[in-house]
Amino acid sequence: MPRGNRGKKGKPHTCKKRRQAQHGTQDLRGAQVTATTMEARSSSSSPGPGVDAKGKPGARSGKHLKHPRGALATTTVPAGVSSTRSSKRAIGEIGKTHNSPQAPLSNVRSRKRSLVRPTYLLVQFLLRMYKTKKPISKVHMLKIIDKKYKNLFLSILKRASESMEVVFGIDVKKDNTAKHSYVLVSKMNLPRNGIVHRGRGFPKTSLLMNLLGVIFMKGNCTTEDDIWNFLGKMKIYAGKRHFLFGEPKKLITQDLVELKYLEYRQVPGSSPACYEFLWGPRAHAETSKMRVLEFLARTNHLDPSAFHCRYEEALKDEEERAQAGR
Repeated sequence: MPRGNRGKKGKPHTCKKRRQAQHGTQDLRGAQVTATTMEARSSSSSPGPGVDAKGKPGARSGKHLKHPRGALATTTVPAGVSSTRSSKRAIGEIGKTHNSPQAPLSNVRSRKRSLVRPTYLLVQFLLRMYKTKKPISKVHMLKIIDKKYKNLFLSILKRASESMEVVFGIDVKKDNTAKHSYVLVSKMNLPRNGIVHRGRGFPKTSLLMNLLGVIFMKGNCTTEDDIWNFLGKMKIYAGKRHFLFGEPKKLITQDLVELKYLEYRQVPGSSPACYEFLWGPRAHAETSKMRVLEFLARTNHLDPSAFHCRYEEALKDEEERAQAGR
């Protein structure tokens, strides 16, 4: 049974009452910020929608997020999906999330032109190498993107690393056993390198991390309606195949449930019947509230403490885990 939810199962709540109770809290404004994680990232280091310059929830409501823009629309997309409309848009707009609004427009355009293609090539290469589980050297990466980018390598690697984390849930880390070498580490242990099913496809880890984040931000339990409202902001819809994540409804309500990453159950006493999501036991085992909060914070250019009450809850969870591990 997922921790933190044991006392909830015996209390009947309708979906409507649960949403009304949840939407009144400040932390839900933080959840509204995270709803744009992959389809709406800030184009600078400034705070995202609904959060003021100090990282505190502001007065903005969800209506400001009706037209999200960002990560999935502007992050490098691997080969094999370029024939789709979505991926063409993604490839055509790579790099917008990294532009500085203070820089002269001509400089921004010049930098975009110089870094778009090498970033795209590097993400393609990293995805291929991720399947091999082998370390990747700087020399090898320079061969892929062209040695003429040697002086810009760190900037290109940073962009590619952000794309790998936000879109695929894969961290690019320095290899401590070799100089100028890197390793690729998934945030979760989804089967088949995160693809879940046999055959071709892309890692679903980042989508799972976002779902766990929404559940946590909503008080460790959220309705199915809220999940689809969140996914809708990322242009992910039930019954409509997504160019990265496939058919999302089956993935979320069946595959991730069978793998014990999510718990999907009918809300007790709801009429007509509606459903809710909680963390599954494997989610508790493979990640933590703090890691999920840190993921949401990084993708929204915030400090985890900006999420206030959830940050305190995550700290408490870390302490409990440390004590249990002694």
